[in-house]
Amino acid sequence: MIYQRINFSRVFLVICCLLASTGLFAQTARYAIMPRPAKLEERTGTFTLPKKASITIEKGDAGLRLVAGQLADQLAKATGQRPTVTVSSTPKRQGIHFAMDRNGSLAKEGYTLAVSPDRILVTASQPEGFFYGMQSLLQLMPVEVFSPKPITSVRWTVPCCQIDDQPRYSYRGLHLDVSRHFFPIEFIKKYIDLIALHKQNVFHWHLTDDQGWRIEIKKHPKLTELGSVRKQTMIGRYGDNKYDKTPYGGFYTQEQIRDVVRYAQERFVTVIPEIEMPGHAMALLAAYPELGSNPDKIVPVGTKWGVFEDVMFPRKETFRVLEDVLTEVMTLFPSQYIHIGGDECPKTQWRESRFCQELMRKEGLKDEHELQSYFIRHMDKFITSKGRRMIGWDEILEGGLSPNATVMSWRGTEGGVAAARQGHDAIMTPGGFCYLDHYQADPKTQPIAIGGFTTLEKSYGYEPTSDSLKAEQAKHILGVQGNLWSEYIISPEYAEYMVWPRAIALAEVGWTSKNRKDVEDFKKRLDVHKKRLDYMNVNYFGAPINGKFTYQMPTATADKK
Repeated sequence: MIYQRINFSRVFLVICCLLASTGLFAQTARYAIMPRPAKLEERTGTFTLPKKASITIEKGDAGLRLVAGQLADQLAKATGQRPTVTVSSTPKRQGIHFAMDRNGSLAKEGYTLAVSPDRILVTASQPEGFFYGMQSLLQLMPVEVFSPKPITSVRWTVPCCQIDDQPRYSYRGLHLDVSRHFFPIEFIKKYIDLIALHKQNVFHWHLTDDQGWRIEIKKHPKLTELGSVRKQTMIGRYGDNKYDKTPYGGFYTQEQIRDVVRYAQERFVTVIPEIEMPGHAMALLAAYPELGSNPDKIVPVGTKWGVFEDVMFPRKETFRVLEDVLTEVMTLFPSQYIHIGGDECPKTQWRESRFCQELMRKEGLKDEHELQSYFIRHMDKFITSKGRRMIGWDEILEGGLSPNATVMSWRGTEGGVAAARQGHDAIMTPGGFCYLDHYQADPKTQPIAIGGFTTLEKSYGYEPTSDSLKAEQAKHILGVQGNLWSEYIISPEYAEYMVWPRAIALAEVGWTSKNRKDVEDFKKRLDVHKKRLDYMNVNYFGAPINGKFTYQMPTATADKK
């Protein structure tokens, strides 16, 4: 009899687990918000958007009006009816109301979202919080709300709930390399739209490298006249050593850049520019060879991928040109941070240079790593004098870290941990988790990529703050960023295929506390979210529209490598 009761208990437990699992799926589908909120309390009932919907805001703040207008615009696209936006301290029945946080409990990017059958109430202390509350509200609505044209057959409802939300990290970024392959302004704006949709707040724009200089600098026009065009481009895998024999180029005018920065600001995305130095400099040296090892040397804009020996030399002339460049860059980008690269700088030319060796003796530098630190410190001092802060890849730790530098840790996590222990801020972007140019499935079935293997699950499982850090040190981990290097990314569709949905996983890593993360729950929400991306015409990995585009596919020979 006891034995039978034990068996019955086990059966009952299994049934309960199955029911709980089914309930979780239903809740996940109903509340498929990306990234997962800090707290979501499910409630019964739904709010139905009336045909003549209204949005009220408590005050005429420009930022708040902007967000309310964006919500009205999106609802107008999808429903065919644009809600009215008015200033009122009293919420309207069957309306959406934006209320200011009166007790000061909400952080800058925090918000609460209360949905009842009678009204929707979004509360925040700053426009950023209202913007993220709006993103969650849209994701609670039917997926058709992301349609670019009206859909009249949908019943526009929102499930009742109470959400209390704020991000885990202050820095939540996504990077794009436009040097190896150039991307049009329309795509840059779409990229920013998707960054904002997933509550990320930084667009890291990699504007210069060996293979092309992509930003107009009026004081030094040769940078784009000569440095923005390479004579040919590698095709296929690196080991094939094949080229298309076709000139390739492009750059952004200063007016285009201002337009992108304004566009991003309206979506609470900060654009951080990157100007590479002292390595990855062939495009610059093609225009101004006197800034390198030999003023008479002809340095071509890079046509291969990889690392090259031609680098900038730490001369007064070099610093003067770079200061000119950064001065114009800082007039275009109001971001607190300016990224100066600092990675993968070969030291051979410095080692073989009489000028560099004499400079090292004069400055008491023991090796070429300290000479690089000397170079970076000079630029850090200049950037700091302009009221900005410098970011560099983790190689800037070598030879001694510049006083005000923030480290972007890409060669694993060690650089970020070391910087935090030294009291420096760090942004985590280790290649094994955050490099979106890596393969995401069996390479034999995928378009050509640079290498590596990073699945959606691996990106989602990343933990930016090491347990080895003490509490005070851990505060220096600002956040996390996904990176897309474009050696093999030849088109916007190709870029979307590589970025999404892994960047969504990283968005949740940056926003959601680690005790709220659950990969299976994430995948269920993602199944719903993909339908939103379909309406936005995003060519994510596995999207229905993948087949419409041509990719560089592996050859039979390459498959054997």
